[in-house]
Amino acid sequence: MGGSGEEGLGHGVWSEQDTTPGHIEAALRELLKERHAENDGYAPARVLNLVVLVDREWRGEIQNRLDRVGRYHPSRTVICAVEPGRQNLDAQATTIAAGDPDPGSFYVAHEQVVIDLGVQHLASLDTIVDALVITDLPTVVWSPHGHAEGVDALQRMAQVVLLDSVDEPDAHRALARSQQLAEWAYVVDLAWLRSTPWRERIAASFDPPRWRDELGHIASITVRHRPDSSVAGLLLLGWMASRLGWKPEAMTSGGGELRGRARAHRGEVELCLALEERMSVPGLAGLTIETESGMRLSLDRGAGGLSATRRDRKGRASEWTILGASRGEAGILGEGIRQALLRDPTYRQSLDAADRLAP
Repeated sequence: MGGSGEEGLGHGVWSEQDTTPGHIEAALRELLKERHAENDGYAPARVLNLVVLVDREWRGEIQNRLDRVGRYHPSRTVICAVEPGRQNLDAQATTIAAGDPDPGSFYVAHEQVVIDLGVQHLASLDTIVDALVITDLPTVVWSPHGHAEGVDALQRMAQVVLLDSVDEPDAHRALARSQQLAEWAYVVDLAWLRSTPWRERIAASFDPPRWRDELGHIASITVRHRPDSSVAGLLLLGWMASRLGWKPEAMTSGGGELRGRARAHRGEVELCLALEERMSVPGLAGLTIETESGMRLSLDRGAGGLSATRRDRKGRASEWTILGASRGEAGILGEGIRQALLRDPTYRQSLDAADRLAP
């Protein structure tokens, strides 16, 4: 069964059961022609492809997350919904425009394809997706429900892999998978992006000349995180180690914490990852850095931003709030899509150091 319909200016829908990649690609071209026929100001977005692998029963949840990324929406999204036991392909293609354009003006629309497929299709997923991504645009693969076989099958056509290391319960395994993927693609890790405000504030706190020398005298760091986000803490410690030239050693667990050390130029730095059970969102809850002189810097997640406290070597304390530090989970995913067009060389270095810290 096939056909096309419209849901308003700039919107078009096509669907077909037991279809083929060739039929889907032809339907996308036909939808494009229909949009141009109804308004010559129509301009399909041409910046980025996103291929998403999901369990079919959780497709709606992932779709809701994608709908909230705002201006960082991919140009064309191909959602591969995996259903055990399915033998054929069912598909729906949609063009979506943001609002109704004024007469004579241009408007940009995005395209989305949803394909219901079986587990056996994953090994040859590239032969299905190849005809559906826009040529000469960067292609990002995101597989929030695993399906590593499908991700690996797209190796020849994808330049970026989007992942969230906190989805893997074992931190060492999560870091090893990221390193494996980084051998053939640029990896964008949402666990890394959640630490961006923390890394920015650490750097800013030591940037004033009166505090800069303390970087060479850090004695200990404690990072507090949600129980499922130890990998985020490891990446933050890995970032500190890679930026400051420390040589980290594997941490050990005990008493609900991970403890370890890194060899710095002037001695050893004590490292600790501590659980924060009360957190409602993934990521970090807070951190404390102490130096040999007695300076102590604490950053903690609070309402509307980060609460910061600094105590100098004489015991004098100052407190302030860094507003708007968190972007929320929708903002994190949107930033992940945006980062696919950028390059952050510090991630790979931090990843390697974090892998050495993982117990």
